[in-house]
Amino acid sequence: MTKWDDAKYLHFALMERNGQSALGITSLAIAIVNIPFISILFLVAAFDSSGPNSAATIILGLLIIGSGFFDLVAIGLGVAGILQKTRNRIYAIIGTVLASSAFVITFSVIALGLTQKT
Repeated sequence: MTKWDDAKYLHFALMERNGQSALGITSLAIAIVNIPFISILFLVAAFDSSGPNSAATIILGLLIIGSGFFDLVAIGLGVAGILQKTRNRIYAIIGTVLASSAFVITFSVIALGLTQKT
């Protein structure tokens, strides 16, 4: 009698991973779209010649913080995709890593900018 004949192991034997997680694919797609968007926003902010209280600078700052929100959404979707037991996890892992990296880098740059004296 093998261990797979036991009823409590039968559930694990029948659970095969098939197909990619839709949550993982969505997480990866958001991360892939958001990283160039953040990069473009930071480039525009670097060459922005308007004052710190202008409408363009405020909108630019809100867009950068909003892109951080999309990173959080991608991280949440990636974690949910990783926790799915019947789906492949590779896209969810890649999406979570990319979104987490973008989130950390974005808010590190913001923190660095806040510490600079004008």
